[in-house]
Amino acid sequence: MLKIAARAAIGAATLALLASVAAAQAPAAPPGPTIVRGKVTALAADAVTVKTDKGVEQKVSLAPTWTVAVMKPVAIDAIQPGSFIGTTNMPKGEGSGSALEVHVFPPGVKMGEGHYDWDLKPGSKMTNGTVGKVVAGKKGSRELDVAYNGSGMRHIVVPANVPVVQITGGARELVKAGVPVFMVVRKNADGTMATGSISVGENGAKPPM
Repeated sequence: MLKIAARAAIGAATLALLASVAAAQAPAAPPGPTIVRGKVTALAADAVTVKTDKGVEQKVSLAPTWTVAVMKPVAIDAIQPGSFIGTTNMPKGEGSGSALEVHVFPPGVKMGEGHYDWDLKPGSKMTNGTVGKVVAGKKGSRELDVAYNGSGMRHIVVPANVPVVQITGGARELVKAGVPVFMVVRKNADGTMATGSISVGENGAKPPM
């Protein structure tokens, strides 16, 4: 029973993260989602404060049911035909891109599908879709065809040295002062921000997306 409960908790945490990403990454929103990245400086029952990558202190309200997602490093071979992935990529010609990172969604989960602006680097894009053909490239790289929204297609080159992670559930105790976090947030009319999920890297690593 404990194992079943643990699996249920992990599933709930993962789905909560993916739902928040999907809501914020709607394909019809060209500017892309509102993202907060940085290191935790304070954590309360209803809010987390981070020092962002730009050096600004930012407070984000937390939903009562807020969850934690862990980005667990996996081998590039985890990207298989039929995998549903998200990848931050830099456009490289018509219909193609070079991956800066890849995050592999849990089996059966397809959220946030599409191709939109992202802010990891100037000009970067986020592509969420189903992997088709996978070709082994030079020096351990991969070349992928990623299909989305029925008719969309991107050819993505994944260099061997970019981070590839699997989204898994985690405990709230992983979120503490000094830990790098990634959050898709909702920006309220009064300028405040709120979220229902916080992403962390495994063993305190910085989430790659």
